Amino acid sequence: MQVSVTSSIGQNPERMIAIDVGAGTQDILIYEAGTPYENLTKLVLPSQTRIVGGRIRAATERQRSIHLAGTIMGGGASSDAVKAHLAAGLRISATPSAARTIHNDLARVEAMGIEIREIAWEGSQLVECADVDPVALRDGLERFGVDLPEVAAVAVQDHGYRPGAGNNEVRFDYLQSLIADGGRLESMMFESPPDGMTRMAGVQESWPGAWLMDTGTAAVMGSLGDPVVRAAAESSGAILVNVGNMHTFATLLRQGRLYGLFEHHTGGIDAPTIGRLVDGLRNATLDPDTFREQFDGHGAAFDDAYRELEPFRFVAVTGPHRSIARGLGYHEAAPHGDMMLTGAFGLVDALLARITRR
Repeated sequence: MQVSVTSSIGQNPERMIAIDVGAGTQDILIYEAGTPYENLTKLVLPSQTRIVGGRIRAATERQRSIHLAGTIMGGGASSDAVKAHLAAGLRISATPSAARTIHNDLARVEAMGIEIREIAWEGSQLVECADVDPVALRDGLERFGVDLPEVAAVAVQDHGYRPGAGNNEVRFDYLQSLIADGGRLESMMFESPPDGMTRMAGVQESWPGAWLMDTGTAAVMGSLGDPVVRAAAESSGAILVNVGNMHTFATLLRQGRLYGLFEHHTGGIDAPTIGRLVDGLRNATLDPDTFREQFDGHGAAFDDAYRELEPFRFVAVTGPHRSIARGLGYHEAAPHGDMMLTGAFGLVDALLARITRR
């Protein structure tokens, strides 16, 4: 079952739901115009990949075959559970859309032992794949007297897919496009998915009409809800670092424009590495051509115009693993007093700015 969403084009929505989908949690904000942010409804729930992974593991314990249906979604816990299910000698079938959660190349999925089919085998347990579950949210919120808003904005980290290219290559091309297209943060809120962004497309299958954004840029936008960060970003410029559960995303930002960025896998990062990468970003010495070879990351990109500015000195850090950088002396951003909702705050601000610019 789907929940319909009203387009907010041409009007400032009085209410919206903003969902920042991460590897560990999905961070949810019900925005209501005129209500102090401290009094808005907020939820920090397990991510859908953890929920789906748990359902698969439960089927594994019961020795039941499973059938994956629904849409492409983030991997991580869900993909790990699929592999463990196969390793236990149990059967898995999947629809083509759900199977792309494991890999966009369906031949590779079949080679793992997963049968691609629309209909489940008799006796299989059905597992629905999706990065968002609007029906569950609607039903859960109703129990607390909160109506699901008609306008929705969702952020996911999308590697993307292009035949013949690796996921990291597609992701790097997307990151470069953020700079090449002018670097304006509000322009990174999408009414429809950019080409090749399959996970964003999956969100709109589950939640038709939802606005879309990347988790990295949502966190950057949300960090500006911290007055210290906003003051630096509006004057001399700021380096903003989001240390997420799976990825660390950092940007050069001044007056709402991105001048540079890098993205690294959090699992391979420590404080000295963050310090070196931030220094390289500040001094524009990170080499985009060799970044992926030197570091465990997706890439780095710069706007040539940055080299005409004074290097940005101020650094703010946010994200659930921000403690990795704690010894570096960076400002810990807490937009509206709530770090875990940084991405959701960014979604709200980006959508309001996008609509205003129209």
